[in-house]
Amino acid sequence: MTTTTPATRPVNPRFSSGPCAKPPTFTLDALSDAALGRSHRAAVGKSKLKAAIEGTREVLGIPADYRIGIVPASDTGAVEMAMWSLLGERPVEMLAWESFGAGWVTDVVKQLKLDATVRTADYGQIVDFAEVDFDKDVVFTWNGTTSGVRVPESVTIPADRAGLTICDATSAAFAMDLPWDRLDVTTFSWQKVLGGEAAHGMLILSPRAVERLESYTPAWPLPKIFRLTKGGKLIDGIFEGATINTPSMLAVEDYLFALDWARSVGGLDGLMARSQASFDAVADYVAANDWIDFLAVDPATRSTTSVCVTFPDPSIADGAAFAKAVAKRLEAEGVALDVGGYRDAPPGLRIWCGGTVEASDVAALMPWIGWAYAAEFAALADAA
Repeated sequence: MTTTTPATRPVNPRFSSGPCAKPPTFTLDALSDAALGRSHRAAVGKSKLKAAIEGTREVLGIPADYRIGIVPASDTGAVEMAMWSLLGERPVEMLAWESFGAGWVTDVVKQLKLDATVRTADYGQIVDFAEVDFDKDVVFTWNGTTSGVRVPESVTIPADRAGLTICDATSAAFAMDLPWDRLDVTTFSWQKVLGGEAAHGMLILSPRAVERLESYTPAWPLPKIFRLTKGGKLIDGIFEGATINTPSMLAVEDYLFALDWARSVGGLDGLMARSQASFDAVADYVAANDWIDFLAVDPATRSTTSVCVTFPDPSIADGAAFAKAVAKRLEAEGVALDVGGYRDAPPGLRIWCGGTVEASDVAALMPWIGWAYAAEFAALADAA
């Protein structure tokens, strides 16, 4: 750490883990072709919604026989829609190692009242996938946005599984190589890795998930915004751009811009490389300084997008207050906005390193964290 003000400042101080930084080339003028004041059911609206679906398929490399739908209520809406529509046909396992995964457990156990097997791990760790029974339906997050822990590459989901896998991939899609043939339901939101606008979710279904939808009727009632079938058949329109409720055509235009930008940097491979470069900037700094560490214990599980760091010095009595003070200093200097750790997570900082962030900005940020840490540590010493 340093007690002197670093010479270099991040060009863009936006390191929020959601909504995330816009693509570097974004301007409001880029949205001038938005179909504002037009019906989403008009030809122009349908065309843009269809382009958003097919652009998602192209950039992410989603198989041609998978269905992609734009649904209400962001990633939360997409996950809830999947759980309410698909679960209950067979036993279920719920995996959670951070707050959002824990929220899905609450929904399934307390709201749907299913007798689920629940596997949890503390922040910074992950469940043992070797113990998971994939002949049951399995619900999990791929990347723990609030814990900085992701599914490691060593995990292999069985191809011959009998159950469905329902994966919340909102801070992984467009930054990590997802194994589509092993994921039956995948969800994400526009405001994460591509820095799109909020309120819309993406629901991606494998043929196995579609088969379940068309052969199984849940025991509980489904509100209109959760209904994916009619008369025992999938509502195809949802997966062709005929959204369940009215979408924001301005947000759609913003997503189309983000997809074009993703293509310009090399598609998925380019996005993953950009995210990895930003993560490496954090990792290099952490390796060189013993006063800062990753929240994720196992290097194989460390997220390359929502990177969580902690301050392990045991002499810091109130870790939460200390971390908040560090984040406040960074914001006051205008070098890092919204980097405080999640409220339920252990004290620390959370640095978004998705593809829309420049690695040079992350590298410039890290010495500033050292400066803020030193300043706050000195303030504690003076107070004592």
